[in-house]
Amino acid sequence: MAQSEAAMTETGLPEVPARAVCRVLIVDDSRMQRRILSAQLARSGLAAMEAGTAEEALRLCDRDPPDLVISDWMMPGMTGIEFCQALRARVRTHYVYFILLTSKTETAEIARGLEGGADDFLTKPVSGDELRARIAAGERILRMERELTDKNRLLSDTLAELQSVYDSINRDLIQAKKIQESLVPERSKTFGASRFGLLLKPSGHIGGDLVGLFTPGFNQVGFYSLDVSGHGITAALLTARLASYLSPSNLAQNVAMEQRQWHLYRLRKPQEVATALNARMTNDTGVDEYFTMVYGVADLFSGSVRMVQCGHPHPLLLRADGTAEFLGDGGLPIGMFAEIGWSEFDITLERGERLLFYSDGLTECRLKDGSMLEPEGLVRIARRAASAGQGGEFVDDLFWFLSQEMAPGASLEDDVSAIVFEFGGA
Repeated sequence: MAQSEAAMTETGLPEVPARAVCRVLIVDDSRMQRRILSAQLARSGLAAMEAGTAEEALRLCDRDPPDLVISDWMMPGMTGIEFCQALRARVRTHYVYFILLTSKTETAEIARGLEGGADDFLTKPVSGDELRARIAAGERILRMERELTDKNRLLSDTLAELQSVYDSINRDLIQAKKIQESLVPERSKTFGASRFGLLLKPSGHIGGDLVGLFTPGFNQVGFYSLDVSGHGITAALLTARLASYLSPSNLAQNVAMEQRQWHLYRLRKPQEVATALNARMTNDTGVDEYFTMVYGVADLFSGSVRMVQCGHPHPLLLRADGTAEFLGDGGLPIGMFAEIGWSEFDITLERGERLLFYSDGLTECRLKDGSMLEPEGLVRIARRAASAGQGGEFVDDLFWFLSQEMAPGASLEDDVSAIVFEFGGA
């Protein structure tokens, strides 16, 4: 019975009829043998088609493929085994159960018939009880085959629907990646003799890391590195929201800016920025996430940088003489608790020195030997990058040296981001 005509069960699968065999084909060059078999099948409520040769049977199968075939082994022209092989090659719509009639009882002959594609045997003369038993066995096989076919069809349809949904989500994620990349439009920024370089490498299409900078002028630049808890779409949405809070183009909406007269702005103290961001996060009951951050205000004339560290990895200071130092005392992430404070700290850079903010995806990156990069490894590759390039080139080289220490073909387990300030002198 065709699926379109079958009753549907509660699971959505076609209801399999109690009798699986609907079309039976008897193939035998003996007309008497065909009549005997047809009469025996009729007692079981089955009507059968008849063919005197394998060639005639194949023509019938082309027009109306049977469910079950009872075929003589020895026939003029094509033998029963040859017919079975030809039938298997031509009927692809469903499985045909094939019973071979034979007077052969040798084990080797039976094995040859099974290897040729037959499913079962009946020995002449055929007993009515044995025929009904063999038919019942065939029906069980065909019923299971039809159930499996229907379930596979349902599975294929479901997989096709899932693939369509996945493709749609993938297209959205690709577009979301472009939008997130637009949050960091410039990977290098020069202010006189000083430079900033920015790196943003999400572990998937989108990520929860963000770096950025902004300036009201007057030789001051605010710059930050932050990492939202979690991964994926939720983290990416929150980074987009935070990017609006720290917008370099809309200073009126930037929480790090304080408006002065005549539409001029100045940078607020880093501690005040952390407090303002924490108030927005904790006052929004719909947000359960938090984020870590290092935010600094650089004076491009003196080289001094005043910072606040909110649970983010310790900033790395690279001295001109090649020595390195980690700064800060940790602090709590933003958005975890209300009414908490952070302390500021500062450092003064000499000409040619660098200050690096970065996410923990960098130091926790997995290397070839299974270990993590760790802060010591960061110092090692940062020194190599410092000798190779400046600004955007520095952070690009930093990531390239990191990739060389990772296993070939390995992907990032976490987002990697960084921003470097290179002081070039007043």
